[in-house]
This record gives sequence, C-alpha cells and structure tokens, in this order.
Amino acid sequence: MALLHLTRRSFLTCAGAAALGSMVSEVVFAAAGSENRLVTILLRGAMDGLDVIRPLGDPDYAGLRPTLLSQAPGGLPLDDRFALHPALEALHPLWQSGEFAFAHALALPYRKGRSHFIGQDALEHGSGRADGAVGPARDGWLNRAIGLIPGADGGTGLSVGQERLMIMEGGVPTGHWFPVEENQLSAQGRSLLDRLHREDPLTGPAFAAAMELATAGGKGKILREAEMYDLLGQELARQLLGPARIAAFALNGWDTHQRQTHLIGERLPLLARVILSLRAALGEAWGRTLVLTMTEFGRTARENGSGGTDHGTGGVMLAAGGLLRGGRAFGDWPGLAEADLLDRRDLMPVDDLRRYPAHALRALFGLEARQLEEVVFPGLDLGRDPGLIL
Repeated sequence: MALLHLTRRSFLTCAGAAALGSMVSEVVFAAAGSENRLVTILLRGAMDGLDVIRPLGDPDYAGLRPTLLSQAPGGLPLDDRFALHPALEALHPLWQSGEFAFAHALALPYRKGRSHFIGQDALEHGSGRADGAVGPARDGWLNRAIGLIPGADGGTGLSVGQERLMIMEGGVPTGHWFPVEENQLSAQGRSLLDRLHREDPLTGPAFAAAMELATAGGKGKILREAEMYDLLGQELARQLLGPARIAAFALNGWDTHQRQTHLIGERLPLLARVILSLRAALGEAWGRTLVLTMTEFGRTARENGSGGTDHGTGGVMLAAGGLLRGGRAFGDWPGLAEADLLDRRDLMPVDDLRRYPAHALRALFGLEARQLEEVVFPGLDLGRDPGLIL
C-alpha cells in the first residue's frame, strides 16, 4: 500500500498509489490564460489500436486475428467499418453524442526500430527524426507549447509520479511530487501528514479519500483500483476548474505480447473511468475540454502464437471532449490486405501522429503554424486541419 505525499503545491491525489503507480506514472498540470482545456493521456506500452477500434468491416481483419476475436467477440458499432472493443462500452454513449472519436493508422516519424524506450521518448519529445533522437535537452513538446501560450504560467505546472514525464520537462518550470510507501512512514509520520492536510481545502478531501482507500480491506481491495481512477478524474477536474488548463499523465501496461484479451480487457474500462469521471466532475467546463490519448506505436496486424500481438507501427489516437467534433473516424484507412501492410506485418501509417495535437494546440490556445512546425514539433508539416475542434 502507498500513501501520496502532498504539499500545498502538490495538489493532485490518487488513492492507493502502490497499485496505481504501476499504471499511472505521471500527471502534469500547467496554467494558461484561456478557458479551453487540453488533457493528454500517454498510453505506455503500445496500445493495440486494431483491437480497441476494430475494423470489422475490413475483409482481412478476422483472418488476421481469429483467436483474439473468439476470446472477445464483436464490438459496439461505430460506423460501417469500425466497432468499439466491448470493454470500452462505457464510452459508446459519447460516440453517439459526438463527444468521442478516433484516428487510425497514425505514427511518429520514428517507425522502424519499434523500441518502447525510443518510441516513448520520441512521443513525449515530439521528435521529427526517423531514429527517434530527442537531443541532449530532453525537453517535451507540451512544455515548449506552454512557453508559447499567451497568459500561461509555467510556475503552476505540476508533475506526479516517481519519475517526471519528459513531455512537460524543459524551460517552463513544473512542480513534482511522488508516492511514498506506507510502510516507510511511522505512525507519527502519518499523523503529521494528517495534520498537514486536514484543514487544507485544496488537499484535505483527497487526502482523506486516499487514507480511506489505503486502509480498506476485503471488497475494498478489489474495488480500490477502479476507485483510484475515479479519483484521478475528479482531481484532474478539480485542477482544470482552477488555474490549470493543460494536464498530461501516463497510463502504463499496454504491452500485450501475450494474454492480450485479459490485459486489454482490464485496462480499457479504467481508461473509460478516468474520462467519464473527468467529464462528470468538470460539468459545464467539459464543453471547453479536449482529451487526446496517444501511444508510442501500434501493434502487428496479425496476432502472434501467445494470444497477443507484437510491436508494430500504425496506431490509433482516441479523442473525447465537449469541444470535439466527434462521432466520426478522422483520417484515411489504408486497409489490411497483405500488400497494403508496412513490411507485410504492420498497419501502414497514413499520417504523422503529431499533426493532431499540433492542430489542437492551434485551435485551443492560438499557437501559430510557424511555432508548431519549428518549436513545438520540429520538422512537422502542419498541413490541413483535420477538424478535431468544433
């Protein structure tokens, strides 16, 4: 079990950090002089987009994944080609209301190595290099963007977790806090933490919830992980209703070489809980919010012999929010015929993943095309606006 060590400036709390720490590695906030809000969720481990948003209408799909489809058959129809994985059923109403969408077959310029370490760094840095190199500064595209947003206050940035997210590292300072193992705290230490937060209207309620979950037994242990994601969404909303306008965090555990049906079936409902909890807690502010999920690369079109999929190329970006022009598939579909696959194994990328957050930053916070192509995402061809924003 773990507690979260909080300070006045360390204001996001997620209960039961020991369990959550394996999947939520970082949360970052930054203020900006805008009523629009952007939440970026990094899905570390290379989420299988072909399983999450299933192209059931593609004639080659079923033949590539007979075992995975037999273990978790069907899906909720989105259009005449795509269906939502059954484990994301909770988000289907958002599709119907125009608050959920996706873009398939996206990739970074880094495409050949298929290394998690390089791919995750390239994703967070916004690297435009084919080798994924990020340079000695190791700064992140979101940090660089915040430095260009009029009215942004980098001093209110906050990172959460045992390691910092590169996406928010750089010239704009951010705060940081990390979980402290409960068994490292004496009774006196816990008492001091309780006294520190009890009267604080900002951290007090979240700390009390963390303590309640940390001491729960029996059924509480089973429910704890799901409740943590509810708390995460609620705390994200708390900050976005305050000075914060930009949040980024990472959810781990998407590397599904084996037992994919089980693993992805566990993680997708948790992702949905964060989004729906955030939506409920934001209230009317959800109408000024965009949520983007991104992963370092996709997975192979064909399932492997271990009930999973291996490192691939083209992946999927999920989007949600009241600002989203949703209920649609963005971009083109390259097809799954063997001749259409990259190296005859991966979904062929049809677009640069970086274009979507770039256009989101332009629409939400007024960044200029030159800033996006030269500073935020060096080497990016911004191109035509895909039309994410209403």
